[in-house]
Amino acid sequence: MSRWGLTIPMTGVPLAEHREIVAGLADLGYTDAWSAETNGADAFTPLALASQWAPRLRLGPAIVPAYTRGPALLAQHAATLADLAPGRFVLGIGTSSDTIVQRWNGIAFDEPYKRVRDTLRFLRRALAGEKVTEDYATFSVKGFRLEKAPGTPPPIVLAALRPGMLRLAAREADGAITNWLSPKDVRTVRGVIGDEPELIARLFVCPTADADEARRVGRWMIAAYMTVPVYRAFHEWLGRGEALAPMNEAWAAGDRKKALEVIPDEVVDDLIVHGPPEACRERIREYVDNGLTTPIVAVVGGGLSPAEAVRALAPGS
Repeated sequence: MSRWGLTIPMTGVPLAEHREIVAGLADLGYTDAWSAETNGADAFTPLALASQWAPRLRLGPAIVPAYTRGPALLAQHAATLADLAPGRFVLGIGTSSDTIVQRWNGIAFDEPYKRVRDTLRFLRRALAGEKVTEDYATFSVKGFRLEKAPGTPPPIVLAALRPGMLRLAAREADGAITNWLSPKDVRTVRGVIGDEPELIARLFVCPTADADEARRVGRWMIAAYMTVPVYRAFHEWLGRGEALAPMNEAWAAGDRKKALEVIPDEVVDDLIVHGPPEACRERIREYVDNGLTTPIVAVVGGGLSPAEAVRALAPGS
């Protein structure tokens, strides 16, 4: 096992109380810590703290939206983390979703493929220390140069859920990030990006032998994600369109209770890693065996305390 990551911050643990957990990750066999950015902590602050608490971990956001920061500010954030964790920072960017970008931030969710492509191309130049003046298709930059460019520009990986973005990631980035997939879906993704690029995925892990409880947690999460257009399209591409159609119909009709009830157990079991911790670890290894380079564990429920879950799900446990 080459890489094994953890999602930070962990649910239910104040960010300031993460020091002990994060500082002990490398000794447990974890290699990475990856943040996220939805409606909780921002993506960069947890990584800044982790850079000082755990000097052996690789760090990255999975992901930062390409829309919600201006291109220059995004370059500044990335350069700061690259300075705090030289050679250990990976920048993950992506479209995010229309919910986060448009509904929550009031920014038009226009031309997402082009916006990510343009942001990637700008960041390559800016993080290399170039002065950038360029009219991209989705924004313009006039005379920006980082005051202090990273000595080693960080790799950039793209959130990619479908063939167009996956091909962009394979062609111009240093890897791809995905989530909400089963081990067999990894092979579908690999069929598009090829065998060489790094493939990173956040895996939602519920370490409990109570399958009913794990499925209850999973149904809420699946309904929240799979009704978002970008994820609905992703799972239609993966072949789950028919299985998830009743959920989407009930959700669109405003019947949330029915939407949860009609999600098949098989879909939950495909997309949520659950069972006793040893079974969860084996399931994560199944993803790796199918071509996943970097699993990122996101603990969701399960009854263990966050610290206990981290220890129980460590690769060497």
